[in-house]
Amino acid sequence: MTGKFKGKHFLTCDNWTKEELDIVFDTAFDLKDKFKKEEPTRYLRDKTLFMIFFEQSTRTRNSMEAGMTQLGGHAHDLTSDKMQLSHGESAKDTAIILSRMGHGIASRNCFYGIGYKYLSEMAAHSTKPVMSLQDDIYHPFQGLADLMTIFEYFGKDTKGLKVTVSWAYADTHSKPLSVPQTQALLFPRYGIDLTIANPKEFPLSQDILDRAEKNAKTGGGSVKIVNDMDEAFEGAQIIIPKNWGGFGAYSVEDYLNNEDQCKKEMKVNLEKYKNWICDDKRIRLADKKVKLMHALPADRGHEVTDEIIDNPDISIVYDEAENRLHTAKSIMSLTM
Repeated sequence: MTGKFKGKHFLTCDNWTKEELDIVFDTAFDLKDKFKKEEPTRYLRDKTLFMIFFEQSTRTRNSMEAGMTQLGGHAHDLTSDKMQLSHGESAKDTAIILSRMGHGIASRNCFYGIGYKYLSEMAAHSTKPVMSLQDDIYHPFQGLADLMTIFEYFGKDTKGLKVTVSWAYADTHSKPLSVPQTQALLFPRYGIDLTIANPKEFPLSQDILDRAEKNAKTGGGSVKIVNDMDEAFEGAQIIIPKNWGGFGAYSVEDYLNNEDQCKKEMKVNLEKYKNWICDDKRIRLADKKVKLMHALPADRGHEVTDEIIDNPDISIVYDEAENRLHTAKSIMSLTM
C-alpha cells in the first residue's frame, strides 16, 4: 500500500482532493476483487483501531471491525459507557492516549452541534488518523460506498447522471442530516446532476448547500433544490429516499438553547408529510431503468414500500451496503 496517506484524517470527503478519492476508489475495487477471490490482504497486520460509538450501528460497526480483521489487525469496539467519557474525559485526552496505544481512532457522534466538533478536537490532538463513522454534519464512509456503487452500475464517467436525493417520511427518530449532506457535497464533484427534494421545514444546512454549489462548478455537476417529491423523481436515474430531521431549519445555537421546543416543532411538521414515500406510483415518474439506493436501515412502508426496495430490478441497496466494507478497508489500509 502507498504511504502517501499515512496518518491522514478522514472526517469528510471534502478534505480529500478528487485525485486522492480516485485512489481510494481504485483501492476499494482492488480489495473487493481480492475479497471475492478470498485472497488475503493483511496490510494492517498487528495494528489496532479504536472505535468509539455514541449511537447504535449495524453496517458501520461491522464493516470497520470485519475490515480490520481482514486486513490483519484488530478493532476495539468501545461505547461511552465503557470509557471515562461518561465521567467527563475530554476528546483531547481520549485522542492523545488512544493514539499512543494504537494506530487509528474512529468515532460516531451524531449529536447536533456537538458531533463534528468532538471528532475535530480528537483529530487536532491525535498522532494517528481519526475517522468519522458519522457525525451531525457528515457521513463520509457512506458517501464513498454510495459513489462506489454508482460506479459499478453506471461506470466511472458519471457526468450528466441524474440522481435524486429526496426527504421521505419516517417516524422512528429525528435522523441526522449527515447522509444527504455528504451526498450533496460529493456527487457533484463527479459531474452528477443532483436534485435534492425536501419539504420547506426540512432543509439541509445552507452552508452545505452553498459549498455543494461550489463543488458542482468545479466538478461539472449541478445541484437543484425542489420542494416537490414528484418533480424530483421525474427522469431520475437513481433515487435515494431518506428521512432526515429538521435541524437545518435552526441555527446550532438556537437549537441547543431551545432543544425541547425545536423537537416539538419538528414532530408537528413531520406529520404534515406522510405522503412523501417512494412507491410504485412515484417510481414510474423516474427513468425506466432507475435504481434505488438507501443507506439503510430503511423505514419500510414510510420512506419506501416493500415492493420497491425488494424489487431486484430496481433496488441495489445490498450492493451499496456491502461496499461499506470495501471502502472502509480502503481508507483504513491507506491511512493506518
